Amino acid sequence: MGEFQEFTEALFGQLSVEIDEEKEIIKLASRAKEDLKGKVEFNNLENIAAEVFSTYKNKVEEFLDVKIPENIELKFPELTDLKRLKGEKVFADKESKVFVTELFNAVAKENKTRIAELMQEDTAKYLVYSTYAIQYISKITTTYGDYLDSIIYLNKFILSRYPEIILHKQGEPYDAKFENVNSGYLGAVKMTVVEELIHAAQKNLQQVNKNAAIEVNKINEELARIILSLDTETINKLSEYCQLQAVPDDFPFAKKANLFFFLNPDHFLIEQIGPDVMTFTHVEIDPKIGEAIPQLLDIYKKWLVPIQQHHAAFTAMEGMAAFAIENILKDDKDFQNYLTTFMGTDFSSYQVRKSMGKDFTKIIYEKLGTKTFKKMIEVPPNTKELKDPQLYLKKLS
Repeated sequence: MGEFQEFTEALFGQLSVEIDEEKEIIKLASRAKEDLKGKVEFNNLENIAAEVFSTYKNKVEEFLDVKIPENIELKFPELTDLKRLKGEKVFADKESKVFVTELFNAVAKENKTRIAELMQEDTAKYLVYSTYAIQYISKITTTYGDYLDSIIYLNKFILSRYPEIILHKQGEPYDAKFENVNSGYLGAVKMTVVEELIHAAQKNLQQVNKNAAIEVNKINEELARIILSLDTETINKLSEYCQLQAVPDDFPFAKKANLFFFLNPDHFLIEQIGPDVMTFTHVEIDPKIGEAIPQLLDIYKKWLVPIQQHHAAFTAMEGMAAFAIENILKDDKDFQNYLTTFMGTDFSSYQVRKSMGKDFTKIIYEKLGTKTFKKMIEVPPNTKELKDPQLYLKKLS
């Protein structure tokens, strides 16, 4: 169990900045609440969100010209539940889903013993899905909302604490500054609810993204099992050849883990080919590495198709949301106040922020108007079309 315990410590080492920040937010919010008591009071998140939801559901449907399912509901998870929810956002097949749920539960509760046990129970799954735990949970304090299975989740941990913290930091007189910060708070909730309503309308795109992500994860699991089955001599030779950090012989799992993270297509191919891997159709690998792991080339070839589908669907989903938010909230005073009080920016700077998906959506919208969103949902663009929207327009015609 020793080596697995070490790995668990390393996992929390990578999350330490985030965990410290969470503790700091709790401390600051408590201090702010105490100081603001009896002077000013913000409305609770649930009431604001319910009001915004009923007002903006129709506005989003109108702008997108797409129906949002009737059964959408709002939920307001606190920190531990939000971390568990992030496990639900990891798309995996049925068998792996059970593992992912257990892993995220253990990480949410900071249960190091259980994490070490899970690592020992299925090391390949741990190698693949622990990276999600690090990636998703390290973004908790910058995530305001999530959408999954007809539920819009609002990050209560952040949204119910930030307004008080921001106002408290601005200092006295609180009542004079309250209106601006409160307006920014409303703007933050509007933006979050609008974004997640847009995601709720993207049914087919969501499904394409989910299916492709499941496929990518299955391929990564396959690679993890192959690397874990290699003998010590092959692992040592490959580690040396790939110039990986030296690991003592009494840490055999760490050696294999290092090799997996290095040869994982997300790292290895993107390092070799660059971001253009998203439009590549052909893969070659170093013959020396291919000799040691004969299955590797086939795995990389298999991985290209679903990773490109996943990347294209996700980029289209996010781009559509960014474009729609900008248009729906462009004249909204609360949203503008959110940008200045919460983000320290303004609408014109927000507008010029580049994103491939947003730029693509804008070009298609200039041609197709309100038909754009229905088309993007029903006929998702591929990675080549995202780079060259004219190809997508040609496909549609």
